[in-house]
Amino acid sequence: MKKIATWTILALATSLAGCTGAAVNNTSLDSIHQPVVRNNIYQFDVTASNGELAPSEQGRLQGWLDAMGVRYGDRIAIEDPSVYGASSAQATVRSMIERRGLLMSQDVPVTTGAVPQGHLRVVVTRASASVPGCPNWESKSAINIVNATSSNYGCATNSNLASMVADPNDLIKGARNDRSDPSAATRAIRTYREKPQTGAGDLTASATSKEGGQ
Repeated sequence: MKKIATWTILALATSLAGCTGAAVNNTSLDSIHQPVVRNNIYQFDVTASNGELAPSEQGRLQGWLDAMGVRYGDRIAIEDPSVYGASSAQATVRSMIERRGLLMSQDVPVTTGAVPQGHLRVVVTRASASVPGCPNWESKSAINIVNATSSNYGCATNSNLASMVADPNDLIKGARNDRSDPSAATRAIRTYREKPQTGAGDLTASATSKEGGQ
């Protein structure tokens, strides 16, 4: 019997701030309308025979990644239940991901079901952000005793931020930079200083000829 790889979706939602409370009573300059980050977890099992990923399995995984449209911001990890680890199969999956301009994540999220024996599980975590309850044009009395902000205050700014951020998880804990390289940061300045200026060399003489006739 041909085994069909599992493809399961798990949804997790994280809110940056509580959106409860009446907007008409917000007397601060902090908007109660904050982005909510939702993580969808997709999993796909491939067969790793003798620790290797067969060309047919590579084709299946390639088709799944194409169908998923993996992109920057997606977190991709490998779950390997084998005792010694299928290092060759993992290297093949890693190279397939790197050819798409992405890096593997070391953090493997919790998935549904156990990984079958002799299989690897490729896990894609995709985050999305939105601001619920926006726009919010609640009717408010003309008499603003508590000097509250508008009920729609912050909707436009935070909705635009949620739609434009490349990795919505950065809204929760910020971007993590583990690959700070001072030499890469100063490369442009070093190239500007060390590269010879154009026209700095001597002019070269070239022979010219003029032909004429009647």
